[in-house]
Amino acid sequence: MYETILVPTDGSDQADAALDHALSLARQHDATVHLLYVADSNRDSVTTLGGEVVDALEQEGERILAETMEGLDGTVDVVDAIETGGPVETILDYAELVEADLVVMGTHGRRGLDRYLLGSTTERVVRLSPVPVLTVRGE
Repeated sequence: MYETILVPTDGSDQADAALDHALSLARQHDATVHLLYVADSNRDSVTTLGGEVVDALEQEGERILAETMEGLDGTVDVVDAIETGGPVETILDYAELVEADLVVMGTHGRRGLDRYLLGSTTERVVRLSPVPVLTVRGE
């Protein structure tokens, strides 16, 4: 039923819960999991460090993905990637690129007025995705 499962991550507990659920599904269906970190181009993240221009969000993504990949047991094929762009658009584009059958995401995000005005990333992906999106509530 599922061959390719996309899990966007930001390293949060909710994203970890979504990954755990996706890994369980992948084991059942012999699917590949694509773990995606989006370096949000809507946020200023480029800085100079020791004379070298670096993107702090990409570095954070590399750290998060490395830590997450270290914690996996190797029973599921997992591909990790860092993409730069607006989170919603980048997630949807990446899902299309890898021909994802399912997107699995945590339900956390902004709260209060920001959430009301902007909507959460997960909610927008659910509304716009051409493939099913499974939302996983963190603990």
